[in-house]
Amino acid sequence: MTESESAPSTLPQRKIIHLDMDAFFASVEQRDFPELRGKPLVVGGDPNGRGVVAAASYEIRQFGVRSAMSCFEAKRRCPEAIFVRPRFDVYRSVSQQIRQIMRSLTDLVEPLSLDEAYLDVTGIKDHKGSATLMANWLRAQIYEKTQLHASAGVSFNKMLAKIASDINKPNGIAVITPEQADAFITSLPIERFHGIGKATAAKLHDMGIHTGADLKATSVDTLVNAFGKRGRFYSEIAHGRDMRPVKPKRQYKSVGSETTFRDNISDTATLLEHIFAQNADAFRQMGQKGQQGQTITLKIKYADFSQITRSHTLHTPFPDAESAHYWLEKLLADAPRHLPIRLVGVTYSTLSNADEPAPQPDLFDLFDD
Repeated sequence: MTESESAPSTLPQRKIIHLDMDAFFASVEQRDFPELRGKPLVVGGDPNGRGVVAAASYEIRQFGVRSAMSCFEAKRRCPEAIFVRPRFDVYRSVSQQIRQIMRSLTDLVEPLSLDEAYLDVTGIKDHKGSATLMANWLRAQIYEKTQLHASAGVSFNKMLAKIASDINKPNGIAVITPEQADAFITSLPIERFHGIGKATAAKLHDMGIHTGADLKATSVDTLVNAFGKRGRFYSEIAHGRDMRPVKPKRQYKSVGSETTFRDNISDTATLLEHIFAQNADAFRQMGQKGQQGQTITLKIKYADFSQITRSHTLHTPFPDAESAHYWLEKLLADAPRHLPIRLVGVTYSTLSNADEPAPQPDLFDLFDD
């Protein structure tokens, strides 16, 4: 037995809160425009089917509409859908208000996007030292200052806190104590584990692993053989162990989106339609992460699986998704067209924090070499 296994820990039990705004972009729109309240609302794209859903109100989610879905599919599922353009400057401003409230409680705030964050409140004496009381105070303060609802999860590690915040959405809170953790984890479908996506879940299903109990019973060697170093992480979370610290600053190198076509495409107009859709999705993700980008990269994969990238960098960040269309058209025009194309992708890099004011882009910066 190692020293770490035999010696009791002298560290206090961590208290982690995951705070998640409810349908953030859509809720801001419904707050600012009362005529949209109670309506099936899509933020992003347009009713003609162009673009992707940046956010969906709870009223339209009952139709199966979710963020990152094509607007064409959203309109098909809910013909009464109302489409509005994103106002990222407003969302960033509201996000700043929310973060100020969080940081009035603790400096250990790790934003994941404009609408969610982890807080480490270990050792804080306010609110009787109760993380649950702290989370409810945060939710009340946020509503008082912004008239927006937030949901919260409280637990002793990041993974469980994030899962908990989704249990009683919208406008709810859930707590997973150390005593409850094992029973909760073993009954949990593997799709609910943070960090296990659709492809990983499908592979786990093929291995006969469907629940936390199945994952816990699988040896770490088996998981590492199947998933590499991520397999060790899956084993750890199945046992309720997640020692990742709350990091006050997160650095992103790039944000992107890509799609593979069912049939290879040669037509320029069709390619641009897909490229603009991926651009809208990439810009949406960048906005949700509170970032802004100065470099845009177009990725193209041909029918023979060879691929190229073409990039352009501005002196200032792109102000909106549409401002990149000129450069995407130019990058596509400059790319070889010797074969049909099977994949396109758009990535933003040279990122900076969108909370900090950026200089206004020069018109010539957007449309001139």
